[in-house]
Amino acid sequence: MRPFLTASWRNLLMLNFAADANTLRPYLPAHTELDTWNNIHYVSLVGFLFQDTKVKGISFPGHRTFEEVNLRFYVRYKDQGLWKRGVVFIRELVPKPLITLVANTLYKENYATHRMRHQWDQPDADTLHVRYEWEVAGQTNFLKATATATPQPLQEGSEAAFITEHYWGYTRLDHQTTGEYQVTHPKWDVHPVIDYGYRCHTSRLYGPAFVPILEQAPLSALLANGSPIAVMHGRKLRS
Repeated sequence: MRPFLTASWRNLLMLNFAADANTLRPYLPAHTELDTWNNIHYVSLVGFLFQDTKVKGISFPGHRTFEEVNLRFYVRYKDQGLWKRGVVFIRELVPKPLITLVANTLYKENYATHRMRHQWDQPDADTLHVRYEWEVAGQTNFLKATATATPQPLQEGSEAAFITEHYWGYTRLDHQTTGEYQVTHPKWDVHPVIDYGYRCHTSRLYGPAFVPILEQAPLSALLANGSPIAVMHGRKLRS
């Protein structure tokens, strides 16, 4: 089947926080359950760049390359006895109003439009700087990291593998119905992170329930190199 959307996702910077299950359950789509690694529920603040974006094979002027920052948590869904590991987005930030309109109206997603920018620098052969910025109420929020320029393969069973290898998205459509879609991509390599920083207006963007989560120190910071991706057409899960 032809994908709904194709693009490249590049330099995915992920700050990963421990979360209380009770905070996440109100956002849990029907038919899914919370997923854990080493008995920890994770929430990730993720920034990355879309490149060469096409919808059903068609690229739209001004909408091929853009930033995204999202807050997500991790779930799983049992389909005919097999577990599918996926993500649920609390909110996705993009700089394109049309993307927000289409995603929220047609697909019941939770997008918001903000002024955004990114900066990638490689000052020497060994070092990579990545920074994503978005504006909230006239103030700059950011994710940034310094990492080694040479990526390394994922270690099977590692925290990094858990964070990056969720190939399904789940959206809460109503109390009984969930949207499911598949995202395909090869395994990503990761750049070891040397240093990181962030500033986020958590309460304004995500609500007061997430303030304690994002005000604590992250458990880890990951920088994945990314790859071409494909988002397949979705389906609805009903009781």
